[in-house]
Amino acid sequence: MTKPTELDPQSLPRHIAIIMDGNGRWAQKLGLIRTLGHKAGVDSVREIVRVSRKLGIQVLTLYAFSTENWKRPKDEVSTLMNLLKTYLEKEVQDLCANNISLRCLGQIDKLPPDVRDVLLRVIDDTSKNTGMVLNLALSYGFRSELTKGVQEITRQCLEGNLSVDDINEETISNHLYTAGLPDPDLLIRTGGESRLSNFLLWQVSYSELYFTEIYWPKFREKELIDAIKQYQVRQRRFGKTGEQIKKQET
Repeated sequence: MTKPTELDPQSLPRHIAIIMDGNGRWAQKLGLIRTLGHKAGVDSVREIVRVSRKLGIQVLTLYAFSTENWKRPKDEVSTLMNLLKTYLEKEVQDLCANNISLRCLGQIDKLPPDVRDVLLRVIDDTSKNTGMVLNLALSYGFRSELTKGVQEITRQCLEGNLSVDDINEETISNHLYTAGLPDPDLLIRTGGESRLSNFLLWQVSYSELYFTEIYWPKFREKELIDAIKQYQVRQRRFGKTGEQIKKQET
């Protein structure tokens, strides 16, 4: 297995976000039903969470189920919800043992009651852990996230608790699901597609984007290390010139 020492520990991304794509296509390519691809993808989730914690990543956000995914066939949605529930029930002890705090980004109220209950229980059980934040984006879509944030900001203005002139970028960030967390430094999408699919569009404004043809069930430690290596050779300028960045580094 790839050794983490191959990476520069001084320039690791604080926050990695991953669009876990390609489960169904991986299964179909092997002549299997799509749901078996989702089951195989759970093993990748376990490994990537473990490796991220070992590397010292502060925040890992996994796009597990989008607001649009509710449109998929009912049997596939049911399988995904059952896999989520089983994963949470099995992993809570490991999350605590590895000092990982679980959070959810998305419309928790849209989840089936039994899944929601387990999710909230694991969130509570891991709430005091400080080693790494694991965000699961569930029934998540950025447009609905932004809409919810705008509604809350508007409500505060109407109640007289906030002035329109005081609304700024920080105000908006503080009304998103990721309030209090650093924005993703690195966004990874597996499965060969090169789009963001309504995922953290405000938060990834300055993220480094990494697209790979590898389907999610085959994305493991080596592939994560390769993505971080690519991140570490890029120059993040945030609007400045390369020369300005070099002066800052010297």
